[in-house]
Amino acid sequence: MQRSTLLRGTAVTGAVAIALTLTSCAGSAAESAPAASSDMEIGSVDLSADCPSTIVVQTDWNPEAEHGHLYEMIKDDYEIDANTKAVTGPLMSDGEYTGVNLEIRAGGPAIGFQTVSAQMYQDDAITLGYISTDEAIQLSSTTPTKAVFAPLDISPTMVMWDPETYPDVKTIDDVKGALSANGGVWRYFDGSAYIEYLKSAGLADASILDGSYDGTPSNFVAAGGKDMQQGFASAEPYVYQNEVSAWGKPVDFALIHDAGWQTYQSSVSVKADKFDELSPCLSKLVPVLQKAGVAYYEDPSAANDLILKLVDEYATGWTYTQGVADYSVKTQVDLGLVGDGPDSTYGNFDDDRFADFFDKAGKVYTDLGTPPASGYTPADLYTNEFIDTSISF
Repeated sequence: MQRSTLLRGTAVTGAVAIALTLTSCAGSAAESAPAASSDMEIGSVDLSADCPSTIVVQTDWNPEAEHGHLYEMIKDDYEIDANTKAVTGPLMSDGEYTGVNLEIRAGGPAIGFQTVSAQMYQDDAITLGYISTDEAIQLSSTTPTKAVFAPLDISPTMVMWDPETYPDVKTIDDVKGALSANGGVWRYFDGSAYIEYLKSAGLADASILDGSYDGTPSNFVAAGGKDMQQGFASAEPYVYQNEVSAWGKPVDFALIHDAGWQTYQSSVSVKADKFDELSPCLSKLVPVLQKAGVAYYEDPSAANDLILKLVDEYATGWTYTQGVADYSVKTQVDLGLVGDGPDSTYGNFDDDRFADFFDKAGKVYTDLGTPPASGYTPADLYTNEFIDTSISF
């Protein structure tokens, strides 16, 4: 599922999106030198011998709290390039310089809403990208990638509804019957693979599905509570209650994850043909990413300040407020969207879960005409070999 199919309720759409696609620049970050680091003393983690001098990470959307672990590593020293929608600074770990720089690139409108996989294969400067497991499976024949770190344990993707209209709906199992009885629809982004899975599992059918969702709240509001809608549990519930004045009340929701479509959202990944070359770097870098995630959720304030600044300066037409950022961090933790999962390690992949999802998604994509690469197994798509099992929430 492309990140572009997970646009927020305040996303740019229509002509604005087209204009952004035509005018966005997906090249490297600022042509001027990044934040000065040549005279900085390298700390206990030295990435300079094994990693690129600038580690470039292509994200799947505008800066947001779900990406906080990245901004945590440059929160105090950075340079912004508003033209390329990128920020660069010395990559820090535990307050110490690692000997390399980090460049974080925005996705979504900044790359014409194309997949991160495609962007990585178009630009060799990109070291790592945010690739969801479903995208990795679907595109394994054309733009193969391998995941090395899972910043989100559970995908925030959800369906939401008006609890006044549907007081008896509690889970996705309840949705189909409730909408059918009331004549409502489940509005989603056309092409969302999880919908095909829900249909195959008998949890949805054509009579209640509407693939016309465009990222704006207008149709949901106009339906007056009759319809349900796709979104992110870590954003829309706050946005609709506090920032969509025409709605201005709570919504309830259920995670798609809980219905069995258990993708790893925004997994940090490398191109498959670069895996061996980057392995010495990844063995040192992945634990740094783990530590940054733990540190961010302990105190997200500085990184969120940078996130909000970047949203303002990038000016893609998308809005993101302090209230949403604060809600997102709390909700991610409260719902277990981030954390150690079923064990005591942050950032690793669960083997059984991955295998189960590979089977489910493989069937869905085969039915859609984009099957996994011939002979592929889950082991081709991810690894835990670089994870430091001692790093925990």
